[in-house]
Amino acid sequence: MSNTSDTATIIPLDNVDPALVEALLDRAFEPERHKRTAYKVREGMEWLPALSFAAMDENDMLVGTIQCWPVALTDDDSRAHPMIMVGPVAVLPEQQNRGYGQALMSAAMACIDDRAPLPQVLIGDPEYYGRFWGFTNASTGGWALPGPFEAHRLLVRCANPAVLPEKGNLGPWTR
Repeated sequence: MSNTSDTATIIPLDNVDPALVEALLDRAFEPERHKRTAYKVREGMEWLPALSFAAMDENDMLVGTIQCWPVALTDDDSRAHPMIMVGPVAVLPEQQNRGYGQALMSAAMACIDDRAPLPQVLIGDPEYYGRFWGFTNASTGGWALPGPFEAHRLLVRCANPAVLPEKGNLGPWTR
């Protein structure tokens, strides 16, 4: 556990009741969130416990979560390039803009092994995720997803962008 401020604590997400996580996600994104493209990208996958966290407030109440998922970009030669899909990053509406989301992202990104990092991908605000963690859409222009998405919001973070395929379909990593 690490304190993110005087009033918040980051803990492993698998220490939290899944029903509480689902309720938080519904409040942060609406119950219709399951229809979003990001859910289709990671369909059938289990989130990665080592990279998924919860933010608890000073009263040990759940105020935010982050989940990371195994996905892959399948290129034109049907080769799967494993990646980590980051998100959702969810914070209760009344607790937003207090640093919980940033603390959750920092916790997840800090746990990625620098010796053999997989590229991380997310759908989000390029200015926010680029400024703090180096995510960019510079390499994702030829990537397809299993549903509608705004191309400028498909972001990747990779130590060596030269290894990323120019084209491919992003989906669950089925190996």
